[in-house]
Amino acid sequence: MRRVVVENGGIKRVGAIAKSGGTTWFSFCGEVWTVDEESRGRRGAAGSSSLDPGSVKAPMPGKIIKVNGRVGEKVAQGEVVVVMEAMKMEYTLKSGADGTIEKVHVQAGDQVVLGAILVSLEVTGGVDVVGAR
Repeated sequence: MRRVVVENGGIKRVGAIAKSGGTTWFSFCGEVWTVDEESRGRRGAAGSSSLDPGSVKAPMPGKIIKVNGRVGEKVAQGEVVVVMEAMKMEYTLKSGADGTIEKVHVQAGDQVVLGAILVSLEVTGGVDVVGAR
């Protein structure tokens, strides 16, 4: 994982880039994007994947700070389900779709690897893919 510092108008922002297999992960200003090298297509944002909205995955290696919700609870698309810390920054990971929490794979204090499934959802609604900023 590489740390990236961008300065614009005297304001510095810190981000990260990591590559795992054929996927590149970008994290900047609390948003997370993935790019599949084969299709060169954007797959998701904020720790979820539009190809698999039923899984909230770790955008990079880090430590779980908080898990919101328990098995059986309903979540809305965009709702924060996990908070993690990586590279001295806090990341809020959101549900990729409306659904019900099927399984929580982590708890506060756990160390996770890039791409680890943190929460599994039973998707009950449609998925809106948010455009890259």
